[in-house]
Amino acid sequence: MKTALFLNGGGSYWIGGITVSLVILLMTGGCAGEESEPSPEKQDTKTPDRITERPFGSLEDGRQVHLYTLANAHGMEVDITNYGGIVTAIRTPDNEGTIENVALGFDSLDNYLSGHPNFGALIGRYGNRIAGGEFELNGETYTLAQNDGDNHLHGGEVGFDDVLWDATITPDSTLRLTYVSEDMEEGYPGRLDVTVIYSLTDDNELKIEYKATTTKATPVNLTNHTYFNLTGDMDSTILDHQVKLNADQYTPVDDELIPTGEIASVEGTAFDFTEFHSIGERIDQVDGRGYDHNFVLNQPASDSLFHAATVYSPGSGREMKVFTTEPGVQFYTGNFLDGTLESPGGIPFEQHSGFCLETQHFPNSPNEPDFPSTILEPGETYLTTTIYQFSIR
Repeated sequence: MKTALFLNGGGSYWIGGITVSLVILLMTGGCAGEESEPSPEKQDTKTPDRITERPFGSLEDGRQVHLYTLANAHGMEVDITNYGGIVTAIRTPDNEGTIENVALGFDSLDNYLSGHPNFGALIGRYGNRIAGGEFELNGETYTLAQNDGDNHLHGGEVGFDDVLWDATITPDSTLRLTYVSEDMEEGYPGRLDVTVIYSLTDDNELKIEYKATTTKATPVNLTNHTYFNLTGDMDSTILDHQVKLNADQYTPVDDELIPTGEIASVEGTAFDFTEFHSIGERIDQVDGRGYDHNFVLNQPASDSLFHAATVYSPGSGREMKVFTTEPGVQFYTGNFLDGTLESPGGIPFEQHSGFCLETQHFPNSPNEPDFPSTILEPGETYLTTTIYQFSIR
């Protein structure tokens, strides 16, 4: 059963076979959860000077890269570059009013060009893993790059994180990024036209809206790969962060982090975050170096934004809530960070220096018919939204 959001020609869209007015999708006041919910309607107060632009270097072919700073009325700022659509920094206050960066990243384009573990990047055409680097669609087998052992990861050798996006600052102070992925780019069929819109509201919400259309049937699974550390101190790990996930199930994986096909209950396991637990509390019970698993959200069969996760840093008082229209979220705890990369202040990014909550469809869905479908057909429009909302306790 398909659960991605696809827009049809009549101004409505379907999810799981139910057609709903598009107007409902644009109203985010219907988010699940009893806690504070995103309120994008307040973005109407924005003015164009809420976004500033400056040079951020150039690529080998001479194309210029820019850095855009989104600001709101409360002093929160988000830096985004059109190279890879990367969120390079998120500056937000702690419970004493001190504004610090809570996202792992760099202040130089050269650092990103030298290679990094997808810090802050837009991921596509397919976020997460596809087993064996291949899938079958409409009777044809498509071969992809095996860039993660024998498997395909995050779109291939040159994914959406490694391309230069066209950027536009819109009149309502959003950053609009567009990219055309040509037919058979990285082995994927169909020309995919992609738009990603970043906005920052006065409720300290970083909102990411994804839209795509295709000329041929193709898998699409777009996400953002920001690593968060809510302490604001890159010399601290995230092991004391308290996490709550609105997910009663997860998808177990094999030793190559490919889902086994099972959808399992989290009850009684180290994957049970239905109540708050610190990241480090049970991490030693997880095979491998830590959490790198897809959680199946308790998402109702509707189009509204859903309260997927809450993360709290006891030391700083910062709290982050995640709302999404996606059916899953990859919880990753920076297991493969090893200190070889450094923050702008020269602090090594050690193991567990940051965590990710990558909203998504499930890994390897093109090869798992029982998972929610990720296949986008010509004439349909892929449409999904995620919000990261910041506050303090």
